[in-house]
Formats: sequence, structure tokens, C-alpha cells
Amino acid sequence: MGIIDPRQIVAGVLTVTMFLMLGNMIKREHFDAPVSHHVNHAGSTQSVEDSEKSLAFDSAGDDPWKEEDTALKPCWSKPDLEEVEESKGFVTFSLTNGPEYHVSQVTDAVVVARYLRATLVIPDIRGSQPGDRRNFGDIYDIEKFISSLDGVVKVVKTQPSEITSKNLAVLRIPNRVTEDYISENIEPVFRSKGNVRLATYFPSVNMKKGKSEQEKERNSVGCLAMFGSLELQPEVQEVVDSMVERLKTLSRKSDGQFVAVDLRLDMLDNKGCQGNGDGSKKCYDPQEIAVFLKKLAFDKNSAIYLTQSRWDSSLDSMKDLFPKTYTKEGIMPMEKKPKFLGSDSSEYEKVIDFYICSQSDVFVPAISGLFYANVAGKRIGSGKTKILVPANIPPDASASVGNYISRYVSKKNHMAYSCFC
Repeated sequence: MGIIDPRQIVAGVLTVTMFLMLGNMIKREHFDAPVSHHVNHAGSTQSVEDSEKSLAFDSAGDDPWKEEDTALKPCWSKPDLEEVEESKGFVTFSLTNGPEYHVSQVTDAVVVARYLRATLVIPDIRGSQPGDRRNFGDIYDIEKFISSLDGVVKVVKTQPSEITSKNLAVLRIPNRVTEDYISENIEPVFRSKGNVRLATYFPSVNMKKGKSEQEKERNSVGCLAMFGSLELQPEVQEVVDSMVERLKTLSRKSDGQFVAVDLRLDMLDNKGCQGNGDGSKKCYDPQEIAVFLKKLAFDKNSAIYLTQSRWDSSLDSMKDLFPKTYTKEGIMPMEKKPKFLGSDSSEYEKVIDFYICSQSDVFVPAISGLFYANVAGKRIGSGKTKILVPANIPPDASASVGNYISRYVSKKNHMAYSCFC
């Protein structure tokens, strides 16, 4: 038998390790490109496809959490309305499909109203069921919304009586609407009708920084609208704060971290979460998330918050590995449950999930899409950059937290980095 060169052994080990890592990266590369379907308020079904393809973190041994808790400062300046003859027309719209959509819908409406020199009407909030409507003030702070836009666009609280179906044009507009699009497709209709109602659709989930000069010019208004106009009304904010504090307290007792996981079982049943047959993953189930966190050495006593509304037996595998795993019903103050967990409280539940995920120590999106993208934006602005994108980690591969940091953070390519310094 010949003598085996030690260098051959080392080379073989390195080769196997390289293929394991490569295979893992290929599987994760599909996480940010799922297809899920949502019915927008214009009544049509849109395919939502995240444009981010890979979220690997290119770290050279640096501390991946080094930016944590370093809140950024807004880069935008508050633009003033020019002293020109102001239009008498109005822009109206509704908020639909949950807070991750509200952020984008508000931004587009403000940008359009600003460009047209029109008056913006405070929107109502519409749920997924017919007739499910709420006032803006049920969830968001009206006065802070108006004051944040003072000098940028005129805002009125109610739709004026002079707006009728005869002088109101309903227009479907793409998310992140550009000035060219407004000039060519919205302004002529607005000048003709006098008023427009906007219905934003999402041809893709694209939250990356804009590169064109026009997008840079749009940033001040867009950034202000997206990150500086929506705040929860006091009672809803109080519920979120109490739940966040309880989860942090539970984690501190065991020196763990409070982890929020966007995991909704109804979304996991969607066809877009079934994979491509090639090992790639678009969504991750409770068992996969639990194993992922365990392999990243999260303390078993870390408090885990799931956006799933009610406990389901499929979540038991998560609780087996992390006993302090909760849904809203297990962590919300008892006296608040009748209002915020009732049969007609889905909009409250979505908002609570969004803001808890924005404030947790760590955020793990088990489902890709707009919720993940807009939660990431809020976290980046507040310096909470602990965003971990899940993956199936091979049994023999070493698992470092740094390898799973969202590319929105590691590459600084989220549009929030255009808005904060």
C-alpha cells in the first residue's frame, strides 16, 4: 500500500467543505425570489416577486453585529411647496393588505400628490373581507401624519363632498411610481377630471436603492413619506410596547435573545412556498426554523415570537427546541385580547406583528416578500441590523451567524440606506 500524502487529505477535506458551502449558498439563493399572490384593492391578483436573489454575507471575520443599536439619522431634508398656483384637485386612496403594503401605498400617494400639487385625503383602511373597513385613526396617529407632511403636501382628514364618481378617475399605479410615469399617465387624467383615486399594485418587490438621478431627486419626499409619516396611535403602540418588553424580559432572564420570526402557516401552504424541485427553498416551516436557530447556537431559552396568529400543533416542533416560543395569544396582555385578538381584529394583528418584528433583538423572515423587505427598512433606520435569512444548513457544515445576515444589510443595498446616514 502506498504512502498517502497528508496534503492530499487536506485538499480532499477542503474540496468537500467547499462543495457543502456552495450547495448551501445555491439553496439560499432562491429565498428572496418567491412568488406569492395578493389581491389588491383594485380587485386583481398580483404576483409579488422579490428581486433579491442572494443574501450571503461576505464577512472576513468581522463582528456581524457591530452596527447593532446604532440608530441612523435621516438624510432627507423636508422639501417645501413652491409658491405657485395650487391645484384644487384631490388625491384619494385606501390602505390595504396590511402594514407592509401601507408603507408603500402612503409613499406613492404622497409622491403623486406632491408632483400634482394636489391635496391628499387621509385614507381609510380596508381588510381582505368585503365591508371590512377601519378609520385611519384606529391604527395610525392622524395628527402626527398630518404634521409630518406639513409643507410637503396639503392633507385633509375627510373626502370633500364635491368629489363624485363623475369627477374622480380611478388609476392603478405601479409601486415606486416615477415622475416620468406621473407626467405621462397620471397628470393628464388629473387635469381632465380634477381628482384621482390611486390603487397601487406591486409588479415586483423591489426595495433596493435607486440609481437613477430621478430616483435620487425623489428621495426626500419618498423617504419622508416611507419612514417619517406613519406612527401607531397610542393604544396600539402601548400594546406593541408591552409585548416587546415582556418578550425581552423573558429572554434576559436566561441571557438569551428575543427573536421574532415571520412564520404564517397559511402562507406556507401557498404554491410559492413549495420549492422548485431542485432543493431550493422559498419559505421555511417551523421545524426548519427551529433547527436553523439551534445550529446557529441560539440559547434554548431565547424567547421566540411567531407571527402565526394562533397556536397550531405544527408549531410543537419549535417549542420542543425552544420552550419559550409564543404567538400573540400567549404574550398579549389579557385585558387587550378582546379588542386586538377578536374575530374582526385581523388588521390589528398584522400591525402588531409588523412592529414587533421591527423591534425585536433578532428578526428571521421564514417567508420572503414585502413584509420582510419593509420590516428590514424600519430596522435599518433604527440600527437593528440583526436580520438572519434562514437556510437548510448541511449537517457537517459549520454554522456562523455572519453567513446568514440579510444582504439588505451586508451589501447595504436596501433603499433605507438612501434615506438614513
